[in-house]
Amino acid sequence: MPDIVIQHVAAASLAIVFMVGAWQKLRDRIGFEIALDNYDLLPAALVKPVAWLLPAFEFATGLALVSPWRTNGGVMALLLLGFVTAGVVVNLLRGRTDVGCGCGGIEDEQLLSWALVARNGVLALGACATLGAGVARPLAWLDYVTVVGATLSAYALYVAANQLIANRPRLARLRRPA
Repeated sequence: MPDIVIQHVAAASLAIVFMVGAWQKLRDRIGFEIALDNYDLLPAALVKPVAWLLPAFEFATGLALVSPWRTNGGVMALLLLGFVTAGVVVNLLRGRTDVGCGCGGIEDEQLLSWALVARNGVLALGACATLGAGVARPLAWLDYVTVVGATLSAYALYVAANQLIANRPRLARLRRPA
């Protein structure tokens, strides 16, 4: 069972990831609808409602992760990650790597790749760390500083990893001989 500080860091980091992603999807709702439709997994009549429901669930997941219902938020995160990762995997198995992921976030749009599947696997491990009671102990002021610093660091790593994933196709084009 992880220490409570690790659980707080995992929960807060994932909350930021999900809430920023939800905000980006809702901010560019038409773009997200197009991305969702490009997955070619939903009937056309369901694209618009799912384009609203998915970010709403994503935002609710983020809120739950930083509330007294953290464990429920962890379960919600695992369900959400499983759902979206399944969509990515189905398209990758179809050979469709030219589809934008529609992930949201502050970095450039990413095309579907196995790197996204791996990234979501890492996020799922973080969600697993939020489950359960954790090692109960009183928190000292240094624990709070650790939670804030580690959360910001984890989110910065997430953004950097996403930017690297987004840059992969561009870098591959640069490596090709002219």
